[in-house]
Amino acid sequence: MPLYALTIFIGAFLLFQVQPLIGKYILPWFGGSPGVWTTCLLFFQVALLVGYAYAHFTSRWLKPRAQALLHMALLVAALVFLPIVPSDAWKPQVPGDPTLRILLLLTINLGLPYIVLSATGPLIQRWSSLTHPGVSPYRLYALSNAGSLLALLSYPFFFEWAYSRRTQVGIWTAGLGVFAIACGICAARVRRRAAVASGSEGDDPAKGSEAGTGPAAEGGAGPAAATPLADRLLWLVLPATASILLLATTNKLCEDLAVVPFLWILPLSLYLLSFILCFDHPRWYVRPFFSLLLMAGLAGVTELLFAEEDAPIRIQVIGYSVALFAGCMFCHGELVRRKPHPSRLTSFYLTIAAGGALGGLLVAVIAPLLFNSYLELPIGFWLLSMLLALLAVQKRDRSLALGALAGAVAGLFAALAMRGAQATSVSFRMDVLLAECRIFFRDHWKVTAVCAAGALMGFGDVRKGVLREWRPRMGSFLVFISLVLGVVLLKQAGSVRESAISISRNFFGVLTVFDYSADVPSEHNYVLQHGRIIHGLQFTDPARAKWPTTYYAETSGVGLAIRSLPRTAGRRLGLVGLGTGTLAAYGEKGDTIRIYEINPRVLRLATSRFTYVADSKAKVDIVLGDARLSMERELERGDPQRFDLLALDAFNSDAIPVHLLTREAFAIYLRHMKPDGIIAVHISNRYFDLQPVVESLAKDFNLQAVTIADDDEPDWWVYGTTWVLVAPKARFLQTPGLLDAADKPDSRSKLPPPLWTDDYTSLFRILR
Repeated sequence: MPLYALTIFIGAFLLFQVQPLIGKYILPWFGGSPGVWTTCLLFFQVALLVGYAYAHFTSRWLKPRAQALLHMALLVAALVFLPIVPSDAWKPQVPGDPTLRILLLLTINLGLPYIVLSATGPLIQRWSSLTHPGVSPYRLYALSNAGSLLALLSYPFFFEWAYSRRTQVGIWTAGLGVFAIACGICAARVRRRAAVASGSEGDDPAKGSEAGTGPAAEGGAGPAAATPLADRLLWLVLPATASILLLATTNKLCEDLAVVPFLWILPLSLYLLSFILCFDHPRWYVRPFFSLLLMAGLAGVTELLFAEEDAPIRIQVIGYSVALFAGCMFCHGELVRRKPHPSRLTSFYLTIAAGGALGGLLVAVIAPLLFNSYLELPIGFWLLSMLLALLAVQKRDRSLALGALAGAVAGLFAALAMRGAQATSVSFRMDVLLAECRIFFRDHWKVTAVCAAGALMGFGDVRKGVLREWRPRMGSFLVFISLVLGVVLLKQAGSVRESAISISRNFFGVLTVFDYSADVPSEHNYVLQHGRIIHGLQFTDPARAKWPTTYYAETSGVGLAIRSLPRTAGRRLGLVGLGTGTLAAYGEKGDTIRIYEINPRVLRLATSRFTYVADSKAKVDIVLGDARLSMERELERGDPQRFDLLALDAFNSDAIPVHLLTREAFAIYLRHMKPDGIIAVHISNRYFDLQPVVESLAKDFNLQAVTIADDDEPDWWVYGTTWVLVAPKARFLQTPGLLDAADKPDSRSKLPPPLWTDDYTSLFRILR
């Protein structure tokens, strides 16, 4: 038994360690958007389904000896496929949705090793039930998820910053070899056991077990009872709902906060932790507590969706994480309560995997086709509330109903406390909470009265002992609360559109164009927003329409750098990141501005809703595709651009495309620059301090880095910014105005981060 446990643990560790590792390889090629990671998760879930299907059907159709030989043959074949490093040939050649290309890349480079690893959990649990009859194999599933959780947590906090990508691949490859040896020993034991059973009984143990005459669920012999159809359906629906919540929460955190391994791994870790607890022992899933936590979490998420960026970052992360964990505990706890006899173990796991893949497909593929914003998160939580109500009615369980009632009340006060903290910038004050309560009940007294009436209808008849036994009215109350939640979430989704004149969604995220101050002609403006990050603002008044606004005002670092260029005809300006095309306002007659943009939808909006590009006096060329890959292809064609200035404006949003800030990337940029050209890097960012990264790159190329932080905001349409200008030292000596505007060097001694390369980057070390 210990050998089986060790093999399962190693396999699960490798299975989830490779996920962020392969993600680091391909994220830079496809723009580093949340859609890349969501597509990766879809592949992992589908591959897991294939692995579970393989384990299930080989268990049914093959004798243990044949099954062991087949699995070892596939393991050897998987070793032949190593290493898993994808070829540069997979880099996208044309712009557009890369979902299919990512799935093909992962299938060819990682498919067989991943499927073999994913099959190991259910397969070895099956082998364990054959060689150790009477011992429940379900705790091995919890151990498997513990190995997965350790792999996820260790990656960003140890492996990512301690080792380069190549070293990580080497460690993972060695681990797969160790796993193959351990799996081979397990297979040998199963073959010996099968040989003994065949010689003594003349029959294969797998046959009787699958027929329902194997060991009982928790030890001892006994027939396998038929599983009700409703429970089989819940084997699919519950994990599908948990999967929807996982991917939707990950999308929400990455789109609104940052596309970094920490926020990939946090939701996935909570998801796995719920598996570990629920499959380890029934005592961890306490229905009243988690129904309470779930309803409180749903109320908190509703408030966060209304608050949007006004809610403090830590409250957003905590609020969404608590709701996700409570939802996953509910789904997986109810799932475990319906687990079948071990003879049906592989079919049980296969259905769970199918549910996970179904949820991934709905979020990663179907939702972007149906919705123009991230509606799958509120829809997922609303479906979860309906499941809570339906299961309470099905099981006639008053603990679910009472917990939900207490959770709804607790969630209401938690939401009011969040409003108070938002208003005062402090965590909690009783007077603020009471004030928020008065405001809420004054503004929403009708909804409050309806909910209170529903609660009294469901729980008010204390004289008949309603709190001690189930009443159908309890179920009616839960359905009613779920419907109210759906209406509120629908209202929230509609509120986003009030001032929006365009909302569109594609692989790279959600783009919204807002129309502000239409009643004041001189102030009337359009704003382009990606997620919560503003990507440009333009006035509609012709007298103001050509003003460079937001991050690109004349007092900003890039504005000063452009003004410092010689006033000769034929200046060449480069820009990474189109936005609304604001920098085109600096173009003069005879100038050429070359803009690199990865998102086709941004190009469409910048040339239809905004006029910076059309109004520019310069010749404006727009290149679709990843900027670095496009520049590489230009060099391969012998077409260096000889920029006077290259502005990298891809880092002010929370999604950091780290592949644009490595030594190899800077080497490409410099080959496109004139000898005295300036590279301007926009590093305004709420979560990461990119200044030392750029300074390390400048030092490596024997260049000077000058930081200009423009905190003076003379007008509301001018934003505070931080730009780092990188150029030869002689260039700054020729333009002393840039040095005069520069920040003074930080006198505090601090250890700079290691030089970023394609083989090594770590956002963990530059967190603010």
